[in-house]
Amino acid sequence: MAIQKNVKIKNKKARFEYELLDSYDAGIVLAGTEIKAIREGKASIAESFCEFNEHSELFVINMTVQEYSHATHFNHSPKSERKLLLNRSELKKLEKEVQNSGLTIIPTLLYTNDKGFAKMKISLARGKKLFDKRENIKDRDNKRDLSRIKKSFNN
Repeated sequence: MAIQKNVKIKNKKARFEYELLDSYDAGIVLAGTEIKAIREGKASIAESFCEFNEHSELFVINMTVQEYSHATHFNHSPKSERKLLLNRSELKKLEKEVQNSGLTIIPTLLYTNDKGFAKMKISLARGKKLFDKRENIKDRDNKRDLSRIKKSFNN
């Protein structure tokens, strides 16, 4: 598979499952084979979330980066924890929000910048209740029906 210039791997479930409040761009600490696999587009952040450890460092958990096909026995493990890089002030703010108000940190986008570095857009999020999700589905259906009606009148 060819290496892509711009990689954008989205977490499509995030907007449906959570109410996104604030977003940050974070760098990721990766091994050599991990960045090569990400540049091939072989990563998933659908089931992942972020957590602080005892040293107030932020890690992304459950992010899947498939093994790199051309690597030797020095390949990485697909589901390991990966450290996220943010400013100290941003880390303190996020940790305070998570501890005090029960919010969670969700990765919404994994991408490569112009220099080829892997970055992750993370969002401070509040979980939605079931009725909020139903309301979103109802709104989406209503918009779709309305656009169909408008289209039929225009023709």
